[in-house]
This record gives sequence, structure tokens and C-alpha cells, in this order.
Amino acid sequence: MAIIVTPPEVAGDMWAELRRATRARIGLGRVGDAMAIGDVLAFQFAHAKARDAVHTSLDTQALAAQWPGAIIVQSAASNREIYLRRPDLGRQLSPDDTKALTPGDYDVVFVIADGLSATAVAHHAVPMLTAALARLNGFKIAPVVIARQARVAIGDDIGEALGAKLCAILIGERPGLTIADSLGIYLTYAPKRGVRDSARNCISNIHTQGGLSYEGAADMLAWLMRESLRRKLTGVGLKEASALMAPEMAGQIEVS
Repeated sequence: MAIIVTPPEVAGDMWAELRRATRARIGLGRVGDAMAIGDVLAFQFAHAKARDAVHTSLDTQALAAQWPGAIIVQSAASNREIYLRRPDLGRQLSPDDTKALTPGDYDVVFVIADGLSATAVAHHAVPMLTAALARLNGFKIAPVVIARQARVAIGDDIGEALGAKLCAILIGERPGLTIADSLGIYLTYAPKRGVRDSARNCISNIHTQGGLSYEGAADMLAWLMRESLRRKLTGVGLKEASALMAPEMAGQIEVS
């Protein structure tokens, strides 16, 4: 009697175990020469959510209502189309809005910026900022600034105008086809126009679908802020210090 051995790819789903470790689309099935309709529709839905995240406007008034004294500013990009076509304008604060920022003796200014995912900011900025502030007793904190049509470097103009030692910008990250509402935080010491990206630290992938938690991100941010003020730097040097002093955090602290 012949013994028939069934190959594993026929006996079961050979990708099942790997799928449990990642949200990536791997080992998708097919029907004839085409993908299964369920996978096609799921991809189209994810793509639509990513597009919506990029093009949706941030409700700055609703956000400001949750932070008494918050200041709303605009980048040099006057609308979303210009913002997407001219990244350089999104990095600059509108000259008119610079006048709304009064210098003070501040350790840090928090900037909430729409970035490339207003959806991420709407979902995560308030609980993330609340968690961060709870860990910053003794810090002199500037009024929260909410920036429209903004990219990371707009925090340099804002921090410089306010005279803050640190700028922490909470910004919507570029949406992908697995997560469209991921929030990032970029920290810069001595913010001023012209700061290189290598002089910033980034905590990314903050969201509630398997990403970094608000509490975890807040712990990292508080540590970075204290070490930044003590060492008078951010960026590559601070990341290297984190690898020695806080190895459990080092893998999640990036240089932008």
C-alpha cells in the first residue's frame, strides 16, 4: 500500500504562525490568477483610510478647547495641497503667527501638529500629552501650541520664538497600509531654525492597535527630557547615552 505524504502547504496554512507575529500582509491566498476578493477589499479599505488620514483636516478648535491657553498657529503652507507639494513650507512658521508667541522662561514647549495624519492627532494627542505632563513635575511648561499644515521642523521656529530649552512635537506619522493613525514625538534641545534632523530624538509608533502605549511613550519622553537638559543635547549623543543608561528603552528611541 502506497503512503502519501501531504506537503505542509497543503495540509494547513504554512503562514499562520508568522502572521501572528506581524500585521504585514504575507502569504495571501489566491483564486486562480487573482487575489482572493476578501484580501482585495481589505487592501482597498486600508488604502482609503491612509488617504483619509493624509487629507482630513485637524479640528484645531476642538483640540484647543481641551487645553486652556493653547495657541493655534499655521505653517507657511496656506492649504493642504501646498503643504503636500512643498514640504519646505510646512517646516516654517507663518511670519504672522510668530507674533502670537511671547518669549518666556520655559523648559519645554509641546507642539501638537497635524503632520501627515490628522487622524492620529485626533485619536492620540490628548491622552499622550496628558500622560507626558503627569511625569514632568517641576518643569516650566509653555502654553501648548497647535500647528496646522505642519512638519517636524516647525517646532524649531516655535521653540525659538518662545525661548524654550526643549521642543516636543506630537505629530501624525505617515500612514501605512496597516496603521493609519500612528503618532510620533520628536524632541529637540535648543530649538532654532536650521537644526539638523540628527540633533533630534524620535519616539514613534504610538497607537492603540498593538503600538507603543501612551504610558510607555511618556516614560521614555520624560527620561529623554531630563537627560537632555542635564547633558544639553538631543539626537545621536542622547541615543547613545540611552543605550548605556536605559537599554530597555534604547531600541525604541530613534534619531530622526
